[in-house]
Amino acid sequence: MSVPLSDRVIQLAYDPGITPKGGGLPGLAVLKNVVNSINMFGIIAVVGALAVSLGVWAWGHHTGGHQAEANGKKGAVVAAGAALGLGAANGIVAFFSGLGSQVH
Repeated sequence: MSVPLSDRVIQLAYDPGITPKGGGLPGLAVLKNVVNSINMFGIIAVVGALAVSLGVWAWGHHTGGHQAEANGKKGAVVAAGAALGLGAANGIVAFFSGLGSQVH
């Protein structure tokens, strides 16, 4: 039995009516707290990585170790990028979630 093309297009455009909703599952507050704690742990780790990278950069500069200086610079840039990503994580997810909800 063949299904007409118009019926197949209607089936593809079907809206299941699923939207994010808080409070539907138990433990949501605990999950948010865990994720916030992981984010804070990551930010603290990045601060340590930045301090070590800046120390390697300074040590390499003052001792003439060009390889150490270059690695310190790379580490500082990576740590700064990680800090940017961790700090902006909530905004990035909110932005793309809002963008995704506009797709019809």
